[in-house]
Amino acid sequence: MSIEVRPATEFDDVAALVGPKKPTSNVCFCLSYRIGSKENNELRGSQRADRVRELCHQDPPPGVIAYLDDEPVGWAAVHPRSDTSFARNRLIPKVDDLDVWSLWCIRVRPGHRKQGISHALIDGAVAYAKRRGAPAIEGYPVDNRGEKVNLTMAYVGTRGLFEAAGFSKAADTDSTLDGFPRVLMRLDLRQGRNPSKKS
Repeated sequence: MSIEVRPATEFDDVAALVGPKKPTSNVCFCLSYRIGSKENNELRGSQRADRVRELCHQDPPPGVIAYLDDEPVGWAAVHPRSDTSFARNRLIPKVDDLDVWSLWCIRVRPGHRKQGISHALIDGAVAYAKRRGAPAIEGYPVDNRGEKVNLTMAYVGTRGLFEAAGFSKAADTDSTLDGFPRVLMRLDLRQGRNPSKKS
């Protein structure tokens, strides 16, 4: 089994992973953090798909996709924090002035869970951000302390998942999800940092 993670430039593959079941729906497409809340609330039905199609043609695209034998099986939203709503988020602190990238959504297609795809997505998102010159990357998972997380809310990931990818806790946040506190996890991507990071 070979999982390949590539930039999300194919709209149909993004739609298969994070698009709503009904094209007229006004939810998901992983837009709530990627664009401003005003625009996110105003986009309706097919307008949401059109906006994502546009993002797929931008540089950088809106995230990365995990492929298993060329089938899209997982999604991770990753982008420079300064160009997302996290830049203005009052609940998730800004740790420093580094031009960090944010990794805020990890989705694995039903039927493909428990195959290591989440781990591959994080590794692929980290590698992509590093190739693009990001000095650091951060995520905002729940600190569930081993307790079960509702699958609907699990898109942010867990602290343990990020720790397994070499991230360390950099700050607490004022955000909670499904009753769990969210923590800010950070991985420094500059040369010579994080010597304990697994290869």
